[in-house]
Amino acid sequence: MADRLTQLQDAVNQMADHFCNSIGILQQFAPSGQFVGFDKSVSKSPAPVENEDHARLFAELIARTAKDIDVIIDSLPSEESSPELQVASLHKLELENQEAAHRLEDVVKRGEMLLGNIQGALEDIAQAQLPVPNVPKTGTTPGGFHPHT
Repeated sequence: MADRLTQLQDAVNQMADHFCNSIGILQQFAPSGQFVGFDKSVSKSPAPVENEDHARLFAELIARTAKDIDVIIDSLPSEESSPELQVASLHKLELENQEAAHRLEDVVKRGEMLLGNIQGALEDIAQAQLPVPNVPKTGTTPGGFHPHT
């Protein structure tokens, strides 16, 4: 995931895209204006239903993006955060990280121990399920043939 400044830049770029697209829609559907000394016949009438749909869509997109930008800005460190507070916060996070690493090591050791127990049990099960070959009696061969008789 990108850092907060990159997220903020992406959101601002998205807002600029929404503004540009909404202006394009306004130009496409807005009625022509009349300029003094410039006569041009207008044969195109705007489609108000489509214009309203586009206007609503871009208004929602711009409002949503503005809210996203506000959330990202609120998550940035404040100017009141002194370097000492930031160092203290980082130190606290490092301690929490070390504690989590120790817990992870303990869990891994327990998991390895359990894995060894499970592997031992599986070996016992496999040995118990292996067919035991019939040991022929002395003087007989497989199939019941008695060579001395």
